[in-house]
Amino acid sequence: MDNHELRATAARALALVDLTNLKDDCTPGQIDALYEKAVTPFGTTAAICIWPRFIARARTLLGPESPVRIATVVNFPSGDLKVEDVLAETREAIADGADEIDLVIPYRALLAGDEAAVTAMVTAVREACAEPVLLKTILETGELRDIALIRRASELAIAAGADFIKTSTGKVAVNATLEAADIMLQAIRDSRKKVGFKPAGGISSVADAALYLRLADTIMGEDWVMPSTFRFGASGLLDDILSVLGGGRSVAANSGY
Repeated sequence: MDNHELRATAARALALVDLTNLKDDCTPGQIDALYEKAVTPFGTTAAICIWPRFIARARTLLGPESPVRIATVVNFPSGDLKVEDVLAETREAIADGADEIDLVIPYRALLAGDEAAVTAMVTAVREACAEPVLLKTILETGELRDIALIRRASELAIAAGADFIKTSTGKVAVNATLEAADIMLQAIRDSRKKVGFKPAGGISSVADAALYLRLADTIMGEDWVMPSTFRFGASGLLDDILSVLGGGRSVAANSGY
């Protein structure tokens, strides 16, 4: 990409970022810094994505009028909790002020052939997420691996009421890939439902972001991508976006997806 294309992509991507800190040793001070980072001279990120224990703190920092949404994770990262435990996590997160719930589906159960477990989990959490709370379902595509299984996980999550389908937790060896994105976007298109897409994990450069945006434009149409339909789950991507928008060079190399 030339500099003009790079800057245009960076400007487009900024508003789509779920700025994430899900490190095991995350501290309250790091949440304060994450919030400050999400509000940039060029605009805000779509959301910050944080552990449930920090939601109340973030809600106080952001206030009721902030355009930056608060996303959190449940059944994370294992996907192995009981439905009642995940519901308890979800209800507490919403009570604390979460705007969006990123739910890990029981992907190991799906690998074992139990589609009903996925439907039951997503349906239950969907019911707990009253509007305007968004439900994003994490499929953990790097663990599912099989093309047909990624497609089926997408279909199950969409049918059970997910607002978004998301590739990954960022906690496994293989996270977002263009192959998984292609399968998931086609499932969204074929469903004819208003469902968003979120690639997450390993996307750290504007050049990487451009590949996913181009794919979404091709499959869904060039007017489809917006914060209500597309997010990047990332911790490092914003640094590269700000470098490009500030007139500097892209600091992260293309990951080669």
